[in-house]
Amino acid sequence: MRKTLIGAFLFGIGMIGMLDGIVFHQILQWHSVNMHADRFHQIMSDGFFHLFVTVIIFISGILLWRGDSIGTSKYFWGSFFLGAGTFNLIEGIVNHHVLQIHHVKPGPGQLLYDVFYDGFALVLIIIGWLLVRRAKTIVPSP
Repeated sequence: MRKTLIGAFLFGIGMIGMLDGIVFHQILQWHSVNMHADRFHQIMSDGFFHLFVTVIIFISGILLWRGDSIGTSKYFWGSFFLGAGTFNLIEGIVNHHVLQIHHVKPGPGQLLYDVFYDGFALVLIIIGWLLVRRAKTIVPSP
């Protein structure tokens, strides 16, 4: 079940990264990975970000495919949400608050958008933790 945990965790990272890039970078065009660069380098930084999360999704697929057992769906989805929430929380704290290379939506109210993003990450982590915990009571790990 360890490959399932790691594979689903990485799958969550890859999928939330893709959603972030598609929704915030491309559709809404609120930000790029590096907002303090010219447009060419903003697009390039977004491309490297998408390449990174695509590699993560590919690795997660291999781990899940080669895993001994998929476990319960609660275990899979719990690990998925833990990965997604962890990625969003770390990305939010590092990129939005510490380095300030971009904000969710720069301009008026940017702190509110950033904090809401962090809060959403915490909700994903809590959901994931609860699902994994519940799955472990159903199928105890060896």
